[in-house]
Amino acid sequence: MELNEFIANFANQFDDTDASEITASTAFHDLDEWSSLTGMGVIAMAKTVYGKTITGAEIRSCDTVENLFNLISNK
Repeated sequence: MELNEFIANFANQFDDTDASEITASTAFHDLDEWSSLTGMGVIAMAKTVYGKTITGAEIRSCDTVENLFNLISNK
């Protein structure tokens, strides 16, 4: 799993947020479009694209997109 690929897949979870706004250092909880529904999309993405199971609590413990990448890649 590569960070840039993960960022692209993560950005695809958003309908209205431009993908260029999302980088490794993005504090995704601060994005206007972030919601529990988006979090569920990230959980589904982790399972279907990467074969990893993560929880909402684990997502909440991450501050940046790179933290989330590290969480999923180390599962």
